[in-house]
Formats: sequence, structure tokens, C-alpha cells
Amino acid sequence: MRYFKRRWEESRGDADDAWGPSWWYFEVDHDGYPLRQVEVYDRGPTKRYSLDEPEDADGRLGTVRLDDGEDWTVWRIGADDFERVWADD
Repeated sequence: MRYFKRRWEESRGDADDAWGPSWWYFEVDHDGYPLRQVEVYDRGPTKRYSLDEPEDADGRLGTVRLDDGEDWTVWRIGADDFERVWADD
């Protein structure tokens, strides 16, 4: 597994736009596909998606390889960092 943390400075552009910018955390498999994902919004909820619960009314687990055509090594984090955010209430 590999883990990444990346900032998204833009708002959602939908009914939940007031949530503002967010941090996105990913656990990806050896091919770069998301297995688990956490979205932490500056002024909104924390959303969690996984293969067991891939979507809700607000979003879904990514289905595209993260590092397809882009080098994500600069956003790599440790498994402990991801697990802390995944378990945080």
C-alpha cells in the first residue's frame, strides 16, 4: 500500500460549496487505485470512503489511478498518518 495527502484549494462547486477547501488522504494499491479515501473539509464534515462503503449522497471513492500521468511522490505520507485521519472522529 501507498499513502498520500493532497490539498484541494477549490470549493466543491455544488450544494455543499460552503464546506470550502479540503485535504484529501488516499490509501492506494500497488497499481495506484484508491482503496480508502478521506476528505477533510475546512468548514464541513470529514467524509470517508472505502471498497466496503464506496459512496454516499456527497461523494464516492475515486476510481482513477492517482499517479497516472502525474508524479505523486511529493504528497506521499506514512501509513500511520493515514490511519490517524481514518480513525479520527
